[in-house]
Amino acid sequence: MKQRIRFSAILITGLTLVLAGCGSAGSNPSSGGGDDTLIVWDWKSGEESSAAYVEAAKADFAEKHPDVTVEFVAQPFDQYYTLLGTAIQAGEGPDVMLFNGGGQIRDRVDALLPLDEYVTEDAQRLTGWDAFSEGGTIYAAPVTLQGHPIYYNKALYEEAGLDPERPATTWSDLLDDCDAIAEATEASCFSLGNKEGIGIQFFLSGMGSSVLTPEEYDAWIDGDRDWTSPHVRRIFELWQEAEEAGLNNDGVNSTALFNDALARFEAGEAAHIVGMMSDIGHWQDFGEFLGEDGVGVMPPPVVSPDALPSLPYDGGIGYGVAKWAQDPALAADLVRSLTSTGALDAFSTDAGAVVSDTTIDVSGGGPALNSIVSGIGTGKPALHVALSSRTLDLMGRLSQQLLSGSIGVDDALAQLAGSDQES
Repeated sequence: MKQRIRFSAILITGLTLVLAGCGSAGSNPSSGGGDDTLIVWDWKSGEESSAAYVEAAKADFAEKHPDVTVEFVAQPFDQYYTLLGTAIQAGEGPDVMLFNGGGQIRDRVDALLPLDEYVTEDAQRLTGWDAFSEGGTIYAAPVTLQGHPIYYNKALYEEAGLDPERPATTWSDLLDDCDAIAEATEASCFSLGNKEGIGIQFFLSGMGSSVLTPEEYDAWIDGDRDWTSPHVRRIFELWQEAEEAGLNNDGVNSTALFNDALARFEAGEAAHIVGMMSDIGHWQDFGEFLGEDGVGVMPPPVVSPDALPSLPYDGGIGYGVAKWAQDPALAADLVRSLTSTGALDAFSTDAGAVVSDTTIDVSGGGPALNSIVSGIGTGKPALHVALSSRTLDLMGRLSQQLLSGSIGVDDALAQLAGSDQES
């Protein structure tokens, strides 16, 4: 059985050692790597599937700067932003840092170098810039595109007497399909993990375009969010109703999305999952367990008649440069190597990442990937990525309370509106 991708082990223990470990001989031990060394923090470089990508990026950079050493420090993802936040508060740390697009980087732009002048040549080749920009300024270069398609298990559809090539297009029809699956199989309709409060993010973005009108959707992304809208309320009602109707696996609030909920879908214990489209919990991972032709991708089933379902996606992960980097231009050049065509091609091939480079051909990835890529042209940014990290944290806690029945939808939305306004 395939070994699940796990977060890298902590390479440096203790906060003091983490910061001290960023140094090199002859340089400030806490402020970047100095003139002859660049330090990179991320959570990807320690993974086997990223090895070829890292080596290709380092080789590209070495051709331009043979006398500069690049050191990658792979941090554990569940502690990454805490460690990074402490480094930022101290004004000391790595030269180059990896970020998720959206709130995680936008909340920290004061510590980052604007990259516009350094990435001009890459503007057309790469896509996904908006997720790494704030106020029209670019703070990181996109490595991947990340989105949240709804995947389904074609074998379970066949077992339930459903047509695997014709998934439901409306929420009502999906409920009927879920009934058929429950009667014919032991699988739940959805695999969902919300122990970390992340499941609601996937649900909001995966289902949002099937509920909001296109105008409401665009307003949300632009920051004009109406938390009192009946359609916004309907999304959170569906979150509750799906649980109450037994569509999810048992113990959602005690099930980790990474990697327990993903593993349940891969094991055929659930017919659907709102997953990701790039490098983990995605078409390639699922295809290794269910077979390349056994993984389906469906548009969000329509809930509101005025909705226009679309693929929710943004820039996924990207590298930025710290303001304290001793040589900003050199660090920015490393970011360009980390987003070079050769490096991203390796990441696409080995990790199944849907990379930001529009020149890379992914047509051989199989039917599920082809379905995803075909939706990029009409896709829209993911709803949860538009929210601040503070509001996302609150939404995670409230989503658990909604599932347990300890809070009502109106109360939850009022709290989210207040947090969103403050952010």
